Amino acid sequence: ICSLISPLSPPLASSNMARTAARWAVALVALLATTAAFVVRPVRPSVERRRVLPRKILSSSSGRTVSGSKLTLHAGKNMGRRSLLQQATDFLPLLPGVWFVYLFSRLPKQYIAAKGDPNATSGTGAETWGLWTKDPGPRGVRLSNFQRLEETGQAPAGWSFDKADWWLEEHGLIMEKPDPLPPGKYEVTGDREVTTTLTIFPKDNDGKQRWELANGAKLFDVTHLPCRSARYQGSSCSPASAAASDFPVTPGAAMPKVPNCQKQDHAVLFVLSSQS
Repeated sequence: ICSLISPLSPPLASSNMARTAARWAVALVALLATTAAFVVRPVRPSVERRRVLPRKILSSSSGRTVSGSKLTLHAGKNMGRRSLLQQATDFLPLLPGVWFVYLFSRLPKQYIAAKGDPNATSGTGAETWGLWTKDPGPRGVRLSNFQRLEETGQAPAGWSFDKADWWLEEHGLIMEKPDPLPPGKYEVTGDREVTTTLTIFPKDNDGKQRWELANGAKLFDVTHLPCRSARYQGSSCSPASAAASDFPVTPGAAMPKVPNCQKQDHAVLFVLSSQS
């Protein structure tokens, strides 16, 4: 789904994805700058400077003698301050690299397929949601290659195809089914302004699962709009009936219908971290 580095993904089609790509371009330049700073930095000799002073120094103005050890102590303090300042500046080239590591830590680790009211902050039905532990986009199969997928029943990535229950993403790639979404807390985002905690509660006696977003966030707020996904079901439902001209899907728009299929649109949430 919307993989920025996937060879299967078409060119960026939204301002959100373009902004994300720009951030990563800046981060890559920062990482290269950090590397270059350490490669070309001058080597400072690790020689300890010592000031040799006579034990007694005669002051030319007052005629008084001053202990040489006091002058040495004063000079040592100045050198200590310069040393601390130098050590601080030595770490400045690391800052771009730290920024790169921060951005890398904010990459989605997993992906949630959510179905519900975009304006809701909580609700039921999480038992119908799904979780991809890997980006299903690069592992998908193009509609043009469906015949081979149908014959073998298995995608090149190793997942099995269910002809009566399958998924499509916004570029027309047939995806593997997501796993059921386990109860727990998930840090989710739509790669826009809002990042918050999604709580998935255990199933009740009727097998229903509640979900709730923290801080008053709505499901729409944590939906990654360029990513679209839908589940297609039916005994006569086949990807062969899907029109390639319907793809790619406009960010935020509904997934196209496929003849003889029951379609369920799902929002896609990026998972940054989770706690069961």
